[in-house]
Amino acid sequence: MAKNSTSPNAAPDTAWLGRGRHLGPEPEQDVRRNLIALKAAGVLDDFLDLDPVEAARPTVLHPRDESADPGPAARRLFEARWRAADDVTVRAQLTTYDPEARRKEGEGVTWVVAAEADRAWEAHWPSPATMFWPDSDRVPWDNDTVPGVRLRTANHLPKDDDELRRLLRDCTRQSWYVHVVVHEAMTPDAAGQQPVSAFLPPSLRHRVIEHRGTPEQAQIADFAMKRELSVRMPRGGAVVLPRAPHDPDYDAERFTVRSVFLDGSEPTELLDRVKEFAALPRPLPEEAERALTRLRQGWHLLTPDEELVHAQDMVAKYAEALDKMTTSRDLYREAAEAAQAALAEVGHGSPGSAAPGAARAEGSPLKAFTKAFGRFRDSGK
Repeated sequence: MAKNSTSPNAAPDTAWLGRGRHLGPEPEQDVRRNLIALKAAGVLDDFLDLDPVEAARPTVLHPRDESADPGPAARRLFEARWRAADDVTVRAQLTTYDPEARRKEGEGVTWVVAAEADRAWEAHWPSPATMFWPDSDRVPWDNDTVPGVRLRTANHLPKDDDELRRLLRDCTRQSWYVHVVVHEAMTPDAAGQQPVSAFLPPSLRHRVIEHRGTPEQAQIADFAMKRELSVRMPRGGAVVLPRAPHDPDYDAERFTVRSVFLDGSEPTELLDRVKEFAALPRPLPEEAERALTRLRQGWHLLTPDEELVHAQDMVAKYAEALDKMTTSRDLYREAAEAAQAALAEVGHGSPGSAAPGAARAEGSPLKAFTKAFGRFRDSGK
């Protein structure tokens, strides 16, 4: 089972983070087409398409962290900038990765999206996922890294008890998404089979994965969830799963809904519980922390004002470096002249003319020679 270690930090409220797998043949081409279309429509201010070598080149004003590099497994890095509420700028990066092992049939390409706004993120803003990926069922970008689980659909729970328990463990420990399990009290019609997550606001919709239990799975699902996560599955209801078995902010009773009508109507109580859970502080996995660092310290898509500030900063840094070089040159010349004078005094001086004791040691040519080069060495440091 893959390990999903977490950082002691919590995800900032200005950020939106997502990770998944694209199972199609041309993931980067799907991204390019969507970015071009959204820029032409005026949705995006601008975007960039970079290869990993270009992405590793520093362009930002502050010192670059090693974790800002996309890494050797990176295939491509895309950047996009847009305005969420007219005056709020959002910057986002999508990185595609080759699988850790040799690519297998159906394994797909892993992707990570990190987006950050100038202020706290709001759920009704556009989803960063669909700024890069087309919001179409025909493009299979929306698979979780947990096998067999997708966004934008109702995922049916496995019928086998061991498989079900394994799925619950993987979803709560590895996945970056909020997972909701809904039990069907009776087999719903076509309207009820639609995912209830479709009623969520845009930015939250692509952070939630919905699972469905069939009417006959009530007991097996309840037993597995109680065993693995210490939560209960109400018949005909729903429960928002904790992020880990011992999530300190999780209250099982609070995030359990006793009744959900799957008739195509909006399940208000369940949606409120999902929104409440999504607003809780969430741990920042190490991979998510690296993606956020890369966004902040490895950003390339500068605005004209940012390019001007960057150019002014570079001019100031070059001027500072030139001043240090000039100072070092002057100190070197001074030290060389002092050394030459000291050597000349040593060559032409008379032992009898030197003063005895401390005065002789203090004013000796060797002492002057040492002091001169000491100043040069200190300036170099």
